[in-house]
Amino acid sequence: MSTPSTAPATPTVPSTRSAPTASSPSPMPVRTPLPSALAGTTAVLVGGTSGIGLAAGVLLRTVGARVVLVGRDPGRLRAAAARLPGRASGDVLEVAGDGGDERVLAEAFDLAGEVDHVLVTAGGIAGAGPLAALTAEGIRTALDSRLQAAFAAARIAAARLPAGGSLTFSSGILVARPAPGMTAPLSAAGAVETLTKALAVELAPSRRRVNAVRFGRIDTPLWRSHPGMDSDAAIAAAGATHPLGRFGTPEEAASAALFLMANPYMTGQVLTLDGGETLA
Repeated sequence: MSTPSTAPATPTVPSTRSAPTASSPSPMPVRTPLPSALAGTTAVLVGGTSGIGLAAGVLLRTVGARVVLVGRDPGRLRAAAARLPGRASGDVLEVAGDGGDERVLAEAFDLAGEVDHVLVTAGGIAGAGPLAALTAEGIRTALDSRLQAAFAAARIAAARLPAGGSLTFSSGILVARPAPGMTAPLSAAGAVETLTKALAVELAPSRRRVNAVRFGRIDTPLWRSHPGMDSDAAIAAAGATHPLGRFGTPEEAASAALFLMANPYMTGQVLTLDGGETLA
């Protein structure tokens, strides 16, 4: 008489996600995902002195949010703050310094008293050039220009944002459609997108959200600093070949960041705003 075989026990694999406990925060509250939900909140804008960051500041003030602008250049910082309504009433604050320095970000949080959202648009495209021409120092600079600011913001946000707060990074569409000579800056931007997803998982139990916006070609001072792109005619000609026939505006780009701040059910996402360029 044969003895029934016994299947080997399936090993138990511990979950990498934290299960709710008695000490966990309540579920993310349901609220309107419209930008009007940002009224009365405070946002720190790292790189808020021009382009998309400054446009975000204008839109945030329009819906009744307080803003703290962080930028290296005190002159540009003062000029940017002067463009936002509410400076005299204390609804527009300024912190001069490197947005990749945790001490500067801590100063911004201290000045505001309470911060609900952080947007990081600082970080250019340092380190562009053919692979053979890159130096070790150039590669480090390219990585630091993006990753240092992202990690600094993440560390401060993880310690000081309240439940329901959000952290939003910026990326670019060349991560999805690489171009020659962009290995170093695109590696940095791609790392920020990976960091976004990793942080979203790590911070979800404390109900803090992390997202990123993958921007297409936006008519900003950074774009106009490129050779041959310093006029309206040049920008129009370059944008004419895109699916929608033009570059995006800083306000259109910034509105994506406000969407991610306002929508309490968005986390771990990389939102593309490129006018359809990656489809062409």
